[in-house]
Amino acid sequence: MTHGTHDFDGDARNQEILININGELFPRDEAKVSVFDSGYILGDGVWEGICLHNGKLFHIRQHLRRLYEGAKALDMEIGLEQDELQQRIEDTCAANSMQSGVHIRLMVTRGIKATPYQDPRITISPPTIVIIPEYKAPLASTLETGIRLFTVHVRRGYPDVQDQKLNSHSKLNCITACIQAAKAGADEALMLDPHGFVATCNSTHFFIVRDGEVWTSSGDYCLGGITRRTVIDLCRENRIPVFEKSFSLTDVYGADEAFVTGTFAGVAPVTEVDGRLLGERKAEGEFRRGPVVMQLQDLYLQLLETECARG
Repeated sequence: MTHGTHDFDGDARNQEILININGELFPRDEAKVSVFDSGYILGDGVWEGICLHNGKLFHIRQHLRRLYEGAKALDMEIGLEQDELQQRIEDTCAANSMQSGVHIRLMVTRGIKATPYQDPRITISPPTIVIIPEYKAPLASTLETGIRLFTVHVRRGYPDVQDQKLNSHSKLNCITACIQAAKAGADEALMLDPHGFVATCNSTHFFIVRDGEVWTSSGDYCLGGITRRTVIDLCRENRIPVFEKSFSLTDVYGADEAFVTGTFAGVAPVTEVDGRLLGERKAEGEFRRGPVVMQLQDLYLQLLETECARG
């Protein structure tokens, strides 16, 4: 059975959560937005996924910076200062008595339109700001036994078509890639750039390990991943050679280890790409995480604890 890095065990507490819509709290079953909302009609908006640990929003400044940069690129005024939006997120978590094991989806759309049409000038309301906090933690099996990837035909395109740096609601290319990978029996999609080099996955960032070196894409055709950058920094701080460069699928198939990164699961191993097995196998054929992946998982968890203890 296929799965992905965003799989989690269901938590009954999520049925009772309060969701924040434009500063008001609503029970889950009553939380609604207009059918005329720009996000529903056109996917016109930006979003972030944020982790709450020990009562602290991990890497909140980086997430808000990316959100506001995306909104500016879309010529969209959020209507709140960054500190005000952070306070709204914290207040929402407090209203739900949440402390740890929480994943937050922050979504900002251009707002309600007078009629279903793309022109931003017919927007008649301030932006719609939705905060959904849920009790969600990655499955232990994902972090231990890894995921399988399939290289899809859908590419990460040039920025003059749709800039991959934008964390927008318009994710159809990633959804199409995910569908193709699932139909091929894989867990997630590996996507190439317009030149045929490895770019990223449909919802995570991709790394390989070759001869003790960590490689990831140039970053030219993928979102500016916050966890991706964190892992690169951890490598440099711990004298693990790391390179942002162009490389091909041949380099991937011959890699010693591979892994993906993301806000939700952190660092998760990759066991297979296009049917090529990566990493080590126990005698009975069971996948075993490689030493670099395990080291980076430990370093990332240490950083999470340190930063969230510091505040």
